Amino acid sequence: MHKIISYPLSALYYVLFLATLCVFHPIQWICFNVFGYEAHKRSVAILNFFLLRNTHVLGTTYDFQNRERLPLDVPLIIVANHQSLYDIIPIIWFMRKWHPKFISKKELGKGIPSVSYNLRHGGSVLIDRKDAKQALAEIKIMAEYIEKYKRSTVIFPEGTRSKDGVPKKFSESGLKILCKYAPSAYIVPISINNSWKMLRFGQFPMGLGNRITFTIQEPFPVKGMPFDQLMIQTENAVVNGIKN
Repeated sequence: MHKIISYPLSALYYVLFLATLCVFHPIQWICFNVFGYEAHKRSVAILNFFLLRNTHVLGTTYDFQNRERLPLDVPLIIVANHQSLYDIIPIIWFMRKWHPKFISKKELGKGIPSVSYNLRHGGSVLIDRKDAKQALAEIKIMAEYIEKYKRSTVIFPEGTRSKDGVPKKFSESGLKILCKYAPSAYIVPISINNSWKMLRFGQFPMGLGNRITFTIQEPFPVKGMPFDQLMIQTENAVVNGIKN
């Protein structure tokens, strides 16, 4: 019954989703090219507000916990488990005050209205997962960027999303580069739950009635901690907040 009801609602959702992306693509272009970074950043935040609201058609709700824990005026390295696209939209909206940027696969840098433009021009970096040298060089650029401007970056150390909510083993290399070149940053572990259920049937139809939770665990500084200890503490903080 769940799946049957989902077909018409999913069709409506995708119409709204694609329309939102198409409407905001020229808005982003104007904001970036005419008014600069701050205007573009606001346009991206508003875009993601509407993308988030679109999911209410599917009965989706969100709970973003513990933002009061986040420090201001320091770089942030946001480390989260990865379950679906619906991890990203709420982070951009609910953490807009901290200017979140993403380390994304290069394939997303073209062909998707609004999304590709933001990834190319909004401060994110695009990596080739088949070229470790290129990927690490881009991650270094990201680290230096957040260190200079005191902004935040999001990294999903699992590499690929978990389709059943069970976290995969975290990779160290990207996080290690971020910590090395953004030494004044704070690590912000985030545990994401139930995002994978949006795609429980695949891309179509969508899962209905999901409450997606984001729990910000206690942030801690990169400085003064050996990386091996930092990695263990980060992974444990994220994974211990995931409810299977």
